[in-house]
Amino acid sequence: MTSPEFILVSALKALVEIAAMALLAQALVGLLSGKAKQENFFYRLLQVVTAPAIKIARAITPRIIADRHIGLVSFIILFWLWIALIYAKGYLCHAQHLACFANQS
Repeated sequence: MTSPEFILVSALKALVEIAAMALLAQALVGLLSGKAKQENFFYRLLQVVTAPAIKIARAITPRIIADRHIGLVSFIILFWLWIALIYAKGYLCHAQHLACFANQS
């Protein structure tokens, strides 16, 4: 039986993973597209997916950080949030005596 807290942490971890992978994909497509990246359909699609992470990173960072670096800042924030969620998931498994890991013989 899994707990609601464990499901919540797992869902948040999945959302963070999706946002981080979308940021990486956007950077890669932008790098490959060059100056024509704004005309690229996939780049614009990834901009829509990564917009919440970019807006949150812009809101919590000081204005001295240039807008061109906000993508990297948001990826770093997502990375550390992902690490924190991994620890939270492990803590919940241990504290609630859940069978989170398969038994290995």
